[in-house]
Amino acid sequence: MSDSWIVGINPVEGALSNDATRVREVLVENGQRNARVHELAERAKALNIPVHHRPREQLDRVSGEARHQGVVARYEAPPMGSENDIERLLNEAGQDALVLVLDGVTDPHNLGACLRSSAAAKVTMVIVPKDRAVGLTPVVRRASAGGADRVPLIAATNLARALRTLKDAGVWITGLAGDTDTSLYSIDMRGPVALVLGSEGEGMRRLTRETCDFVAKIPMPGVMESLNVSVATGIVLFEALRQRSEKR
Repeated sequence: MSDSWIVGINPVEGALSNDATRVREVLVENGQRNARVHELAERAKALNIPVHHRPREQLDRVSGEARHQGVVARYEAPPMGSENDIERLLNEAGQDALVLVLDGVTDPHNLGACLRSSAAAKVTMVIVPKDRAVGLTPVVRRASAGGADRVPLIAATNLARALRTLKDAGVWITGLAGDTDTSLYSIDMRGPVALVLGSEGEGMRRLTRETCDFVAKIPMPGVMESLNVSVATGIVLFEALRQRSEKR
């Protein structure tokens, strides 16, 4: 475990609401008049979390380039999950298992947005490679707007092996790519499914793609050839939810 700083009103509020036992202290900017910041400070005190008022320069220093809005929290981040957690999470979800796999997403804002969509879609887990991908950084937490605290994030040492674990458990895997004639909307996504999206520039790696049961694309009749990975994630997750809401 390691300490990191959660920056901004909504991320701090999410940490206090969802994982307050890991919040070690809250720093509030001297002279801060924002009512929501004061509310967070009072909530932290009620939870017996130390609250300190500090100069803006100190909050700037721990926040880096992120906009802190007058409040930050020091957070003891739990370790990301591992491949050993996959079977347990699948068993808990049963036939409702919905897994998102991100093959090499390196932009923290994109990962954060994907986690936010995953939380909204009640995704069972998000699986990312342990290497050559962004981890659970403070920027990811901020961009996720609390999603990082609600969805298990698995760091897989071997992504292809993790996908085979999913397949062995009866999960059907669909990868997203633009160079196929199969439409996403023709794929049956009811029951246990995993949806795989590749990195921002390169897409899915070859071995990842070969492990998928299906490869489909999001039809785009307009002039654009591709979508941002976080936008594509929202589309595929909520198409899965739409199908699941219909009677079999």
